Amino acid sequence: MDLFDYNRNKQLKKEAPLAERMRPRTLEEFVGQEHIIAPGRMLYRAIKADRLSSVIFYGPPGTGKTTLARVIANTTKSHFEQLSAVTAGVADVRRLIDEAKQRLGMYGQRTILFIDEIHRFNKAQQDALLPHVEAGTIILIGATTENPYFEVNSALLSRSTVFELYPLKEKHLKEILKRALADKDRGLGNYAIEITDDAIDHIVNMADGDARSVLNALEIAFLTTPPSDDGIIHIDLGVAEECIQRRALRYDKAGDNHYDTISAFIKSMRGSDPNAAVYWLAKMINAGEDPKFIARRIVICASEDVGNADPQALLIAMAAAHAVQFIGMPESQIILTHAATYVACAPKSNATVMAIDKALSDVKNKRDTGVPDHLKDSSYDGEGKLGHGVGYKYAHDYPEHYVKQQYLPDSLIGTVYYEPSDNGYEKHIKDYLTHIGIRTSSES
Repeated sequence: MDLFDYNRNKQLKKEAPLAERMRPRTLEEFVGQEHIIAPGRMLYRAIKADRLSSVIFYGPPGTGKTTLARVIANTTKSHFEQLSAVTAGVADVRRLIDEAKQRLGMYGQRTILFIDEIHRFNKAQQDALLPHVEAGTIILIGATTENPYFEVNSALLSRSTVFELYPLKEKHLKEILKRALADKDRGLGNYAIEITDDAIDHIVNMADGDARSVLNALEIAFLTTPPSDDGIIHIDLGVAEECIQRRALRYDKAGDNHYDTISAFIKSMRGSDPNAAVYWLAKMINAGEDPKFIARRIVICASEDVGNADPQALLIAMAAAHAVQFIGMPESQIILTHAATYVACAPKSNATVMAIDKALSDVKNKRDTGVPDHLKDSSYDGEGKLGHGVGYKYAHDYPEHYVKQQYLPDSLIGTVYYEPSDNGYEKHIKDYLTHIGIRTSSES
């Protein structure tokens, strides 16, 4: 590093955002994630002893993934290299691996390679790492906001330990904010600042577990609020509300939160909790989720989880799906809420799901004895010599428009696929089938 590089780096550190300046440098300064980094925990011991093996840190933004990597860099005697998967390619990986081999051969020094956003590496790029992680040429630290079990090669995963980081708790965020206010070296401790409890509560609440959002909001408040006549920068609730007006929503339409949120939405409707269903619906709407996607999930739930317990549910869900395409947002949020709450409050039955699953299994696994002759189409039987349709009883010719006869193949006579529940309208179906002599249970 020459003098110009030194001066540039020194200036960058001085002018870096508050969130960057306040990154913890040691394990003792690290806040939160006690489930993996508290004294005595495996990761804590491995970092302290400088015996780290390859790891992947997985969690939402602002929870400490990159910070943990920096702490390791400050603690280890190994050589530390960092890449961003957003800008790096296979050539960069190979160059660092060649350097790591030389370093290990000449000095016996290990190399830790930290790859931020590792999920952005494609398969070829991840494959380029694999033999060197396996051989111990490099110790890999990967950081990702996406589920590594979907986004990282299974072979690479099997050679790494995955640590999940959770959104920080309010007490952690308040500690981080107050530490930044007090720190005279890297924070705002050299300035006369007074911040109200209401302002702190608002910033912490709106940050939604993201330490970076807390520090960014504090920095904006500090930079945009002039000192009062007493020379003190007063940050009250009004200032805080201007600095962080919208919650830092953890939602990516192509990522884990997309699937987790839609899963919670469906399970809330299935579980007959309209309040939870509306909350998850609101989260998706606020994140800009495609309303047609939401409508399709409601339609599926109306059939899969409500079914014949309330046949109206599917009609309402389908009407909502058509209306969403016809109306558009923002009014479609009312239509989606209408359908979601109806499905959530409807009586539930998955009898139709069980019926088709069982029938498909029999179609695939049991011998097909063919359509009984009396059910066959007689229109192509010529002069009736094949016996197609002979003996068929036309239901409408009999009392109550029903007559008992065989409809299943010979090999499946007596099999029950559809077992209606006692919920909602399905109980009427069950009662009717029992009345005309159709079995409604596979139990003898």
